[in-house]
Amino acid sequence: MSSAAFLGAVAFAASAGLTTFFAPCAFPLLPGYVGFYLQQDGRPPAVVSGLTAATGAVLALGGIAALVFAVGQRLTSVLPLFEPVIGALLVVFGLLVLTGRASPTVPLPKRPESLLGFGVFGAVYALAAAGCVVPLFLGVVAQASSFAPTQGLVVLGTYAATVAVPLLGVTLLSDAGVDAWRSLGGYSGRLKQAAGVLLVVAGLGQIYLSVVVLNVL
Repeated sequence: MSSAAFLGAVAFAASAGLTTFFAPCAFPLLPGYVGFYLQQDGRPPAVVSGLTAATGAVLALGGIAALVFAVGQRLTSVLPLFEPVIGALLVVFGLLVLTGRASPTVPLPKRPESLLGFGVFGAVYALAAAGCVVPLFLGVVAQASSFAPTQGLVVLGTYAATVAVPLLGVTLLSDAGVDAWRSLGGYSGRLKQAAGVLLVVAGLGQIYLSVVVLNVL
């Protein structure tokens, strides 16, 4: 395949990765991650913590891609059917967040100085984000599979990197603005309510997109 097609696939993977990072299924989890990072002064260095979260995201996305390659076309043809289901779940979860019966956070170890929590968060964030944009993720995987193995890995690596690198950026920003983040502690309730509204809107949008635009059902 031509180099232009390869560069186009890499560019598509990069834009898809950024879109995935900001996917509304996962984005409301970030305030909880920032709070986890700021819990104690004995946390690991920001670069180490951020790289651990990024590594968790890369490993999770790599695992999903490997699964898709392993099961082949049968799974990829069925996965889009889950889009309206995911949308409905987002609406329900958003309503639970708004009523205080759920929280848009990931259960993490109580000791922020442990790197385990950062890796877990990165993996969970990547899984939640990819699940919100299944057709986009499958598009990246399909393009990667059309190239030679080395080029395919570059395409997948680009996608994973553009999901993971912003996690590193969030960690570094959290470390740089410790006092500012802590001053927002009193607004945590409003942040959770905003996350709940975002989840409901995202769920309704995903249902509309999958049923009306993409005609999944």
